[in-house]
Amino acid sequence: MPKLFAISDKPTIIAGPCSAESPQQMQSAAASLVQDPRVTMIRLGVWKPRTRPGGFEGLGEPALKWVAALKKEHPGQRFCCEVARPEHVALCLQYGIDAVWIGSRTSVNPFLVGELAEAMRGTGLSAMVKNPITPDISLWLGAIERLQQAGIDDIAAVHRGFSTYNNFGYRNNPLWEIPIELKRRLPETLLLCDPSHIGGKRELVMPLSQIAFDLHFDGLMIECHPDPDNALTDCQQQITPDELKQILDSLKPRTYNETGPSDLQRLREQLDIIDTEMLRLLSQRMRISKDIGSIKRAHNMPIFQPLRWQQVLERQMQAATEMGLDSEFVRELTEKIHTQSLRMQK
Repeated sequence: MPKLFAISDKPTIIAGPCSAESPQQMQSAAASLVQDPRVTMIRLGVWKPRTRPGGFEGLGEPALKWVAALKKEHPGQRFCCEVARPEHVALCLQYGIDAVWIGSRTSVNPFLVGELAEAMRGTGLSAMVKNPITPDISLWLGAIERLQQAGIDDIAAVHRGFSTYNNFGYRNNPLWEIPIELKRRLPETLLLCDPSHIGGKRELVMPLSQIAFDLHFDGLMIECHPDPDNALTDCQQQITPDELKQILDSLKPRTYNETGPSDLQRLREQLDIIDTEMLRLLSQRMRISKDIGSIKRAHNMPIFQPLRWQQVLERQMQAATEMGLDSEFVRELTEKIHTQSLRMQK
């Protein structure tokens, strides 16, 4: 049986409503989405883990019956939904769901992931793993590895952003470096981006999708509803099928080439030289920090000196502004270097 999540030149596009609300809503959504051959799978929420009680939490098994009817109406169309308990997996198999995903609230819990992996063992179900809520790549990797240990070999990873203290205008902070590192460690695993949950606003779906393609993601999972403003869940981040078509028409998937033209190669060689020089300078800085630590211990001085640190940080921020660098990036970099310097001084 061919894998649903095999990497190919054609982007994988998964679209559909956040929640299955009624047979009419699902029929309308499916009728529109199947007309676009770029949509490879229709998503829907059957069980909705809401942050606080009182909201719409999905309809469960009745919604799966609608999917079974839609599969007869649209033969060959694939459908997927979220699962959080082993009994969810059993129901998905009963009603012909083609793939399931483990959501961010579940992937953070190794016990639950293990139970789901066992429920899927030997079923042939394809599976997706959304990143955990917390920015912890080990948890994300661990969830994928538990599925692999259960014999599931058709797996995709879905980046939907992370819950952090400051999300910088997004619903969930993208922290793009984490999915990029996941892809480096698991190059054969399909990596999808969920711009709906990262942005939290429909106007951010397009720019976030383009960023994902620029970063060589393998596809997208987008929430799409026939009447988003009246959706029972996440109405602000869902788009219409027509808007989805416009976005897919305007996106520019990038050509991936390991070598590239000669001018690109020349610039990459310059970057390699600069990277090596930065490491050399960092090594020199750490040696000096170690010597400073010896002097502080000899004179019974504290390792951390707040006034000196404040002066260093202010100087770096001022220099960043003068050089046209992003101040938040320079702050984070300076803090990481300072933390390592304190370790060396100890």
